[in-house]
Amino acid sequence: MPKPKSLAGTRIRAEVIRLVALIPVGKFTTYGSIAVHMNVAALHVASVMSRLTKEESATLPWHRVVSSDARVSQNMEASLSAVQRERLESEGMELDAQGYILDSDAHFHVVGLRRNIRWSDPSSLDA
Repeated sequence: MPKPKSLAGTRIRAEVIRLVALIPVGKFTTYGSIAVHMNVAALHVASVMSRLTKEESATLPWHRVVSSDARVSQNMEASLSAVQRERLESEGMELDAQGYILDSDAHFHVVGLRRNIRWSDPSSLDA
């Protein structure tokens, strides 16, 4: 996996990984929720998630991050979608045939309020 080319990219990647690691068992969040909290675009979060190393994928609960409509990502390979679905169901979430999490409000993990961060400015990370 190529390393981010900027200090900001490195910091964004580290924060996405940190936030995903904090999602409790039986809960999920969305790419957009993480992005709002971090003050970045959801595409930044999705990009980080799609480039996890094998080691990160093995230890990080990546399966707890879904699309904005509480659905297993449609952009993922079918085999990964199946893994995500299995893991979510093993944690007590029910999904319908299209991959939507049922009773999503009961399982949604709130990442937090929007942070006012400029990722290229180290002093703003304390915000």
